[in-house]
Amino acid sequence: MYQDPSDSPVHDPAPAHSTTTVERGSFCLARCTCGWSGAARRSRDRARTDAHEHLGAPEQQG
Repeated sequence: MYQDPSDSPVHDPAPAHSTTTVERGSFCLARCTCGWSGAARRSRDRARTDAHEHLGAPEQQG
């Protein structure tokens, strides 16, 4: 399992949630310390969006 080093964890003020993205082959998925895991995506940006949505954060435009 490979974790993208340029992908810093997204932190929520609540200590129970800290998300990151993890790569599995050609797919990327978001994971949280609470046990939640997003769908496998081919797009890293979509996996990051899944993480932001899990935290209830507004989507960031970049």
